[in-house]
Formats: sequence, structure tokens, C-alpha cells
Amino acid sequence: MLFLIEFNNAIRDFIEAGGQVLLVIGVLIFSMWLMILERIFYYLKGHRARVKDTLKRWQQREDKSSWNAEQIRQAMISRVSLALGGNLPVIKALVALCPLLGLMGTVTGMIEVFDVMAVTGTGSARSMASGVSKATIPTMAGMVGALSGVFAATWLQRTTRRERMKLEDKILLERH
Repeated sequence: MLFLIEFNNAIRDFIEAGGQVLLVIGVLIFSMWLMILERIFYYLKGHRARVKDTLKRWQQREDKSSWNAEQIRQAMISRVSLALGGNLPVIKALVALCPLLGLMGTVTGMIEVFDVMAVTGTGSARSMASGVSKATIPTMAGMVGALSGVFAATWLQRTTRRERMKLEDKILLERH
């Protein structure tokens, strides 16, 4: 129990040192990783069932060689691919937003530094320290969130592409 209290205090101190922008970045990163984990769980559970159902529907078709069959095949493959890609564009947008919010934290922190300098009239490092931390901590948090999200989004995108190609290989047209 003591560990949880210390952990909570450490997080609160970190957010206070980084300013309100850090809280927004934290919520953004949390949301992004929830979406990433949802995609991973879909890939592990729901995707296989969808592919199995699609293959079953294709095998039940009598016509597998006409132009219409080709269009139906492409539609089936596209539906499975879209379901696998799901919210990947949203994840990519959140990844791009992380460093931008970090930059906003930098700007707000530097405004605080300049405000302290204007009020005190000196370049006292002690009085400027909180503004400097509010300028650097959100930048770091935004970059960490963006980097982790880039790796996850790239993996998800490759997985989607690979699974689409596998499905294209499994759903074959019959040539006469």
C-alpha cells in the first residue's frame, strides 16, 4: 500500500514539474496505447475468425472465375483488411500530435521563464528552474510517446499488409 502512495506522489510531482500540458500529453498517450492494444487483441482473436468466415463464404460460391467473382473477391479482401486496419489512421494522427503537444509545453514553459525574468529582473537560475522544467519535461514526454507509437503503428501497418497478402493468396480465382 505504501508503494502505491509513493508512486502516486511521484506521478503528481512529475505532472506538477511538467505543467498542465504534460497532463494532456499523458491522456493522449494513454488513449493512443488503448487503441494500439485494442488492435493487437483484435489481431490475436477476432481477425482469425473473420478470415475463416470469409474463406468459408468464398468456398461456398459456385462462380469463382467471372469478372463478378473477381469483384466480390476484392470486396471480401478489402473488408477484412479494413477491419484489421481499424483505427490505425487515428493512431497515426495521435502519434503525430504527441511531439506537437510537447512543443506547446516547451513554449508555455519558456513563457514562464521569461515571465520570471521580467518580474525579478535578473537571470536567477533558482527562480527560472520551474519554467525550464515545464519547458523540457513535456518535450521529452511528447517524444517518448511519439517514438513508442511510431513503432507500434508501423508494426500494425505491416501486419495489416501481410495479412491482406495472405488472404489474397488463399482466396484464389479459378481460371478456365
